[in-house]
Parts: sequence; structure tokens; C-alpha cells
Amino acid sequence: MSSEPAHPNPVRHRDHGTWLVQFTSRVLVVCPRCGGRALVVPLPGLAPPKYFSALLFQPRRQACAACGAVANWTAKERGAGLVGAVPGGTEDPFFRRPLWLQTRCAGRILWAYDEEHVDALDAYVSARLRERHASPTMAMFARLPAWMKSVKRRDEVLAGLATLRTLARHSTPADRSDAAHERGDRPRHHGSMLFRGGSY
Repeated sequence: MSSEPAHPNPVRHRDHGTWLVQFTSRVLVVCPRCGGRALVVPLPGLAPPKYFSALLFQPRRQACAACGAVANWTAKERGAGLVGAVPGGTEDPFFRRPLWLQTRCAGRILWAYDEEHVDALDAYVSARLRERHASPTMAMFARLPAWMKSVKRRDEVLAGLATLRTLARHSTPADRSDAAHERGDRPRHHGSMLFRGGSY
């Protein structure tokens, strides 16, 4: 993977309503056994979800290539429904492991799920003109914190994203960012609900 931004210095960024959950198909996390980089992905053989929201309920596997640690996640059942993951914060939505891609930036923690997520953030932050989506309620870019959107912080945030891009190429415990640890800042844990049919 290139260390260069996917969209160097774009003039315009159009928000197409991308949800944060769309970047959860591949999440880099800190391995609970060795402290190196592990990967969280959908279980093999699953059909592609029809809707993005279905990614919140899709069974996942966490695997570390270095030490061989493996774990599976499935959505919990609550009555006739499933309780799904809640994306956001510095832990992965499924296993609640610290994200591998974290760094200190502008007095805060800048994080991403994987390289594609980093590239999307880079394209937004780099843009001189940003066009909002018509319905921004669930859109990721509209929900970014003010410090990431600030023109005054642009260079700091872009430097932080470059650091995340570099971290994505490394995998040993010694490569781990000092920011990549548990801090309990996930969003509220109520979970998303999926009702699987039947009478109301």
C-alpha cells in the first residue's frame, strides 16, 4: 500500500452520505494475545449484505497472523431481534479491542479502521471546498469533530493521517502506537437492533 494520500490536494470534496459502518469490513486492531496487529473481518463465505446497516450484525472473525490468535463475534439475540455493533471511538465495534491505527493529534486521538478509512478522511481534510450531503444525519463526514474540520488544524490532521498510513504498514508489538490502548471512550453500548420478522 502506498504511503501517499489517495487524493493529493483535491480542490472539492462531495459527501455522498458515506456511513462510518461502511469502513468496518476490515478493521486493524491490537491483538489481545501478543500486542501486535490483528485483523477483524466478516466470517468467510458470507453473502455481501444488501444494506450497509447489515454490517452492524454481520458475524466477524479476529485473527492475528503473528501469534495465531483467533476469535469469533456474533450479534447477541434479544427476543426476536439481534443486538448489533455500534461504530465509533477508539475501539473496534465488535471485539472492543483498541484500534491499531491511532495517534496523538492536535491534543486529541486521531483514529481510523483501515487504510481505506484513512484515505477517505484524507480526501475530506485536504479539500478546499466541502459539499455536504443533502441528508447528513448518519453521514460520517458531517459527524466528524470540529477540530478535524477546522482549517487551522488541517496540516496537523493531515500529518496525523500520514502517521496512520505508516502504522498500517507495520504489525509487530514494537510498532504499536503509544496511543493504541484501551480508554473506554466508545459510544453508548445500547447496540443497534435488527428485528428478524414475526408478529409485532
